Amino acid sequence: MATSGELRRLLLTPEESAAMDAPGRTPAAVLVPLYEEDGALHAVFTKRREDLEQHAGEISFPGGRHDDGDPDLVFTALRESEEEIGLARADVELVGALPPIGTFVTSYRVHPFVGLIAPGQAWTLQPTEVDVVLEYSLPALVAGHEMKRLLRKGVPFRTHTYTVGEELIWGATARILCLLLERLGSLVKASGR
Repeated sequence: MATSGELRRLLLTPEESAAMDAPGRTPAAVLVPLYEEDGALHAVFTKRREDLEQHAGEISFPGGRHDDGDPDLVFTALRESEEEIGLARADVELVGALPPIGTFVTSYRVHPFVGLIAPGQAWTLQPTEVDVVLEYSLPALVAGHEMKRLLRKGVPFRTHTYTVGEELIWGATARILCLLLERLGSLVKASGR
């Protein structure tokens, strides 16, 4: 069983992450919710609605742009998670952070924060944004990892992807997931036995 102490040891502190730079003009934050079930860590994702103008149908971690009224980026990640999937801030034990990443098309500087939650959450979806909540074990994500050549707006590029069932995780979410799996490698291998 992964303890919050083990996760804290493997992750950055929120302060260390906030001090790091990444490309992007607009600050944003996401929460990487993790829980343990059946001896494996699981991550929680959202799948965006197909009829949205931006990132339609894409899989992401809950999160969004930093608002002027948000005291810090941790608050942003927790606020957005509560708004998008009904994950109460009080139900998240913040255990660390990952290095920030930049998005290429939208120019966001995304700060990922990692939180432990209890398994079996009842999700309340933000109906105008979120189509469904997806929960995948980290071993299943590792098994679905590939470097793939994708085409976006007519431009081919090679990128990390994670496929579980019919769902494809790519882009900024895949890059965040890659950082998470690199840091938690020993825990993921232990839980995937």
